[in-house]
Amino acid sequence: MEKSKNLEMLKQTGMIAVLRRVPKERLFPLVDTLISSGVNVLELTVDSEDAFKSIQQLNKQYGDRALVGAGTVVSIDEAQQALEAGSKFIFSPSYNEEVVRLTNQSNAISIPGVLTPTEIVQAHHTGADAVKIFPASAVGPSYLKDLKGPLGHIPMIPTGGVDIENTAAYIKNGAVAVGVGGSLIDREAIQQSDMEKIKEKASAFLSEIRNGRGVE
Repeated sequence: MEKSKNLEMLKQTGMIAVLRRVPKERLFPLVDTLISSGVNVLELTVDSEDAFKSIQQLNKQYGDRALVGAGTVVSIDEAQQALEAGSKFIFSPSYNEEVVRLTNQSNAISIPGVLTPTEIVQAHHTGADAVKIFPASAVGPSYLKDLKGPLGHIPMIPTGGVDIENTAAYIKNGAVAVGVGGSLIDREAIQQSDMEKIKEKASAFLSEIRNGRGVE
């Protein structure tokens, strides 16, 4: 029940914020800003400093208001550590059948990385709850429209090269959500503790998601 509720929350938000190697002293102020802006699905990549401990701490502090998961998970060992830390979802750049199965056994959301129709179908048959179309910049929004015909029953989340200019197009062409990293998590703004700039970017992305859905 919790997993289906979390998956619905992810779809409603329409965005996964990718937090990669954010300085630890800036991580919690950044997360505060994102959540207060309406971005409540947060991926901390496992190549970040103290990633698994941070995931655990973030879940403890924000678990009642946000979905905190792990990203850049490519091995069964990383998945195990992330799930033990309380990750609500596992976001991967590639498809690993063992990782998908372990994530499902742990009642967390499984989102492996795929690109081709064959990979999409294989991941879905293994039990993936959604698939990460990666790198989305290699194919563009029209690719999702083409996939939607035969594979529209499989939730797709384009990631990699998603920015404010193409977000609405991805959503309009069938994405249930987008994964957004550097175009939202502005490095310079973080270094300068300019959370107002992050807030403005978050609001702009959420507005484009609504535009893509045809919602005022």
